[in-house]
Amino acid sequence: MTSTTEKHIFAKQVLTEAGWASDVLIKVDCNGVILELKPDAEIEANFSGTRLQGALIPGLPNSHSHAFQWAMAGLGEKSGKGGDSFWTWRQAMYGFVDAIQPEDLQAIASALYMQMLKAGYTSVGEFHYLHHNTNGSAYDNPAEMSQRIFESARESGIGLTLLPVFYRYSGFGEQAPNAGQKRFIHDQQAYAGLIDHVAKLSEQYQQSFGIAPHSLRAVNHQDLSFAIEHLNSIDSKAPIHIHIAEQMKEVNDCLDFSGKRPVEWLMEQQQVSERWCLVHATHMTAEEIKAVADSKAVIAVCTTTEANLGDGLFSMLEYKQNAGRWSVGSDSHISVDATEELRWLEYQQRLAQQSRTLLVEAEHSSNGLWLWQQAATAGAQSLGQKAGVIKVGNQADFIELNTDSFALLGKEQNQLIDAFIFNHQLSNDAIQSVWVKGQCQVKEGGHMHEDAIRKNYQKSISRLRQCIN
Repeated sequence: MTSTTEKHIFAKQVLTEAGWASDVLIKVDCNGVILELKPDAEIEANFSGTRLQGALIPGLPNSHSHAFQWAMAGLGEKSGKGGDSFWTWRQAMYGFVDAIQPEDLQAIASALYMQMLKAGYTSVGEFHYLHHNTNGSAYDNPAEMSQRIFESARESGIGLTLLPVFYRYSGFGEQAPNAGQKRFIHDQQAYAGLIDHVAKLSEQYQQSFGIAPHSLRAVNHQDLSFAIEHLNSIDSKAPIHIHIAEQMKEVNDCLDFSGKRPVEWLMEQQQVSERWCLVHATHMTAEEIKAVADSKAVIAVCTTTEANLGDGLFSMLEYKQNAGRWSVGSDSHISVDATEELRWLEYQQRLAQQSRTLLVEAEHSSNGLWLWQQAATAGAQSLGQKAGVIKVGNQADFIELNTDSFALLGKEQNQLIDAFIFNHQLSNDAIQSVWVKGQCQVKEGGHMHEDAIRKNYQKSISRLRQCIN
């Protein structure tokens, strides 16, 4: 929760909008918004605020999360009869979903969000589609599971944009949902009611919200337009997220149904703008890449999940040439590590091109700095949050890098971020502290509510672990 008084923080080094600054006095209001940044400040010996000796960089938003899937990460790595793919993994996921109770979802999400904070994420876009009871019926409180996610954000201290998923069909052409999807399904009016509940909850919990039509295969054209129109009646600036063009089967099914590729169809049918976040967009043509970049929408690249599910490689070089905006997400949470998503986004390009530092061009430019700043600013855009840059008017969301860490010793300014991303060490001590809205949530690797969160998670996972054999 937010503080009731103004907070003062004095930091030795800060990566600001204008670049690196030293001896910075940061004033934060009671809502966690930066009021003032004063470089080269001198403070009194009796300064009563917080002193930070490390280097502050903006916290990284996590644009795409399915919290409940974290509890099954690592349990879907067995080969199956007839081969293994995204689609066989999805069937295993459906089996896991059937057992999750509201208290389990809260315990899982709280533990996951705590781990995200410890790994450098300060906010998350929760692409939330586990809505109903285990038999597919609505809870007495239709927003029961959504409220559990808000509670998890409160317990962990992470910034949240809740994105309730609209899911009606199992495939293109309004195919009936399958048994494994029964907890996800809404018709238009039920979904509108859910969004109304979530809008009120977001105000109550002082968090953000938007909508997430699951995919073009899970809603039809009328559903998509209805959801956007209803959101606009509440908040015309709230974000819109959608899975798209993740797998070639999806692309081919869309072509068979409509004669158009998924991204092509979406760009023609909807006014895609900076409010939109296209998740994955792995398989795009040159024309589609340009259209998305021109729209100012953000693409959420989920490198570790896309690798784990065998999705394919995102066309990063071509997208960058068109000045496209992108962020990262940990999606199924096979990895919860902000630096790993960025490191492997870059390494994919190196392996494909057999070259190095392909995403920066100017002589002596910092690869890590570019990756971090691009993902932070576009990530904040994708979540509809004023964050991603340490500046006046933005949320005080930042990470304090431990300059005494083995990975960072002897590094200065931009080199710190390069080393933070690329000098990966087993001793995860590069992060000294993590701050969200001016509140310290992680210090020296520990979370303020770690014991309670771990206890609740252990109780739930002990019951759920039998659900995937």
